[in-house]
Amino acid sequence: MEKHRHGGARPGAGRKPSGRRVGVPHRRRERHLARHPVHVTLRAREGLPSLRGDRLLLEAMRTSIAASEKPSFRVVHFSIQSNHLHLIVEADDEKTLSRGMQALSIRMVHAIHRALGHGGTVFADRYHAHQLQTPRETRAALLYVLQNWAKHGSGGDYDPRSSALWFDGWTRPPPAPVEEPLVAASRTWLVRIGWRRHGLLRPGERPAARLLPAVPV
Repeated sequence: MEKHRHGGARPGAGRKPSGRRVGVPHRRRERHLARHPVHVTLRAREGLPSLRGDRLLLEAMRTSIAASEKPSFRVVHFSIQSNHLHLIVEADDEKTLSRGMQALSIRMVHAIHRALGHGGTVFADRYHAHQLQTPRETRAALLYVLQNWAKHGSGGDYDPRSSALWFDGWTRPPPAPVEEPLVAASRTWLVRIGWRRHGLLRPGERPAARLLPAVPV
């Protein structure tokens, strides 16, 4: 007769799958170098009004981005979609990247709480970050961020809910914006100069269906 065992692995043991979407894994962030811009994705939880369509939430996101610049951390491009946002950020190292994104996320959460008139969870997962290391990769990321509305079924020359109007890398310049830039000036060679080796962005150009396999939205 087999004795009962205590502890250890057992067939069928452990937490059962919930069917929920798997978010960004909680593992240690990779080392970050200042010369590499970072493509960041933040996804909102289900049930919130559209970040893009709700006027108060949209303004909450925009003002948070505008207030995020620090000597060691800056948002240089963004786009706000209905349930997520994309950012191109620059930071001195992995510590300032983490702290900068934490401060920006907290600022956004507080601003959204004020807009909604109540608290609660805002973002579904930790942010997803991908370092850009080549001119070609950086061009693809810039196109993906600035023209992400085309990927989601909207479209036009320049997305008004992004930093497209302040971007100087279009083949045809956009209308002059009526407000000061919400984003900081880039300091990395890849965003300022390097990506241009592969051609300026064309108004109406569509990004690839998926920039990177790991991008969660």
